[in-house]
Amino acid sequence: MQNTNFRKQFTNAADACALAQSIVDTVREPVIVLDKGLRVIAASRSFYSAFKVSPEETQGRLLYTLGDGQWDIPKLRVLLEKILPEHGVMEDYEVEHEFPNLGHRTMRLNARQAFYEEGADTTILLGIEDVTERHMLERQKDELLKQKETLLDEMQHRISNSLQIIAGIILMKANTVSSEETRRFLRDTHDRVISLATIQQQLHVSGTIGSIEMLPYLTMLGDALAVSMIGDIRPVTVKVVGTGGSLNSREAESIGLITTELVMNALKHAFPSEEMKGRINIAYDVDGTNWKLTVADNGIGKPDGVFAQPKTGLGTGIIKALAQDLNAKVETLAGPEGTIVSVTHATFAATVTRVA
Repeated sequence: MQNTNFRKQFTNAADACALAQSIVDTVREPVIVLDKGLRVIAASRSFYSAFKVSPEETQGRLLYTLGDGQWDIPKLRVLLEKILPEHGVMEDYEVEHEFPNLGHRTMRLNARQAFYEEGADTTILLGIEDVTERHMLERQKDELLKQKETLLDEMQHRISNSLQIIAGIILMKANTVSSEETRRFLRDTHDRVISLATIQQQLHVSGTIGSIEMLPYLTMLGDALAVSMIGDIRPVTVKVVGTGGSLNSREAESIGLITTELVMNALKHAFPSEEMKGRINIAYDVDGTNWKLTVADNGIGKPDGVFAQPKTGLGTGIIKALAQDLNAKVETLAGPEGTIVSVTHATFAATVTRVA
């Protein structure tokens, strides 16, 4: 749409030219105006300042001859002689070049053809943005992120190894003490240290940066728990099912700890004899931003409401504390067919089914 007020105010060609030059000079990034033969009609003050040239050695000259040929760039020729005539406009076209007095630079070019109603020859507006420093900062940022990931990997590896060593020492001590109560306490401690090491390993595999996909994470955790706590000596299987969803690494770690404690409780209480066959199902389901974790077994069962009792074991206390931190509630249902423990976030209303 034509601006009639603008046309009325600038009927004088000299005034219009002065306005156009003022607009060009106001632009922060270097701008040059070329005729159809690619000779410089005008340039902004920022162009002269950035490339250390004067108006006298710039205006009226062919673009490719400016500054002893510093603008004779093959990619720029492609832009101005082939791409621009076909499209009339070109945005964010980057070229790299060695400029005298500036060194190796990356320039982002924006070009546009201007057409006139009164028959004047077409001109080309060429904007030039030096993005060298920006690219350098982006590369530095990427490098720092890689270094951070490497350090995190190394730290997690060391933590996991340290936990394994600590667990081994505790187990050795448990085998040497004479008190059955102390032996049982040390073995429980050993299992919890192993569970922490297992969770660290699975978070490392899943990736601790950003969100964690819960179903693959819990599946790997379930497999690891089956290997470390069940092995080949107990006929108990662990299965993970659910609808997926993702959480941040802190929440995923808490759910991993809860899951591990519930699996340990099932192995200890639902299947007290190492010869008992059984199954432990781990289910994780989502409903919008809400989630529900369920660990169910088909063992011997135990009294309802154990998590509500004022005096409970260490594992129960850990589960309740973690659930409270996650804004979730813990419920248990036990009977002849086994025990189901659910940890429910917010108002999740999924139906819990027993292990078949």
